[in-house]
Order: sequence, then C-alpha cells, then structure tokens
Amino acid sequence: MKYSIVFFLLFASCCFGQEIAKKDLIAVLDTIWETEQTPIRLRDTAMKRHGADSEEFKKYQKIYKKNHAVNEKKVKAILDTYGWPSPEKSGNNGNWTLCNVLQHSDNAVREKYLPMMRQAVKDKKLEARFLVRAADRIATEKGELQWYGGQMKYYPATKSFNVWPVYDPVNIDKRRAAIGLEPIAGFLKNRFNFEWNLEEQLQRTAEFTKQQKNKE
Repeated sequence: MKYSIVFFLLFASCCFGQEIAKKDLIAVLDTIWETEQTPIRLRDTAMKRHGADSEEFKKYQKIYKKNHAVNEKKVKAILDTYGWPSPEKSGNNGNWTLCNVLQHSDNAVREKYLPMMRQAVKDKKLEARFLVRAADRIATEKGELQWYGGQMKYYPATKSFNVWPVYDPVNIDKRRAAIGLEPIAGFLKNRFNFEWNLEEQLQRTAEFTKQQKNKE
C-alpha cells in the first residue's frame, strides 16, 4: 500500500510537471506570435494608408525588426534545446509561430533548420506546407530553381505574377505527393487563382537554366 501511494505521488508529480512545461511553451510561443505579427499587421496597414515612406510605416517596421531579433533567438533556443515540438506541446498556433519566425529570418537560419523541418514532417509534427514555404524560399533567395512551386514572383516586364521557375516541372506533383501535398495545379488555383501550364513552365525553366549557365 505504501509503495502504491509513493508511486502515485511520483506519477502525479511527473504528469503535473509535464503539463506545466506544456503550458509554458505554449505561452512563450503565443507571446512570440503576438510580438512578431502585431507590428507587421500595423506596418502593412500604415503602408496602405500612408505609403512606405511615412513615419507611421517606419515606426512599426522598426518595432518589428527589434521584436524579430528577440523572437529569433527564442525560437532558435527552443529548437536547439528540444528539437521540433509536437503540436500537443506547442499548441494550435505553435507551428505557425515557429515557421513564421524562421521565414522572416535570413537564409542561413532557414537552411540550418530545414533538415529538422523535414524530419518533423516525417514524424507528423509539422504540416508539409510549412516545409515547402521554407525550402522554396531558400531556393529563390539563392537564385535557384524551386522544388515544390510554393513561391510566386511579380514580373514587371509582363506586369503579372508567375511561379518562380521550378526544377523538373514534369515531376513536380510526384515530389509534392511524396510529402503529402496536393497537385500543383490545384494549389496554385486555390491559393493564387493562377493557372498552371506545364508547357509554359517547362519553357520558363529552360530559359532560367540557360541564363544561370551564362552567368557562370
């Protein structure tokens, strides 16, 4: 009887500690989300109303940059210490928070945590769409072909948006399916109201590749 009581107390203490840790992580991530996203929202509103040269815009941009520097350190500390947390530990908005901060960071930071994100997708801790955002953003900022078609760009010459050139467009749906994503045509139509044309994208990829080789 005595040992049963001791075991129960130890078990209860352990569970209570885990629950507190869970709540602490969620609270930390909720704070990161608010301090990261609120100045962005206010900044974007100021830009629409007053323009990017307005004092209002500059004020919120300064706050955002200051907050992001702090948030990036917090996110890196969480990932370096605990790895990618499960949704149960990070809460409903946990993945949004972690991925948004990484997305707002420079390419070196994104590249560091990309393998962790890939593993998190395999472990069902992270939705594939977050991985795609990071992987394709890394590629486009390096001036390389993207893999999954998640990044669009505005082209002044045609005054229109188009998909940043994709590696091997013929097999893009196979790559997307491998990580649990819908076909590219449906994604682009639903997200951007953009029509995927394989022949067009094959031509754009070929032209992009030729331009890259000419730069070497």
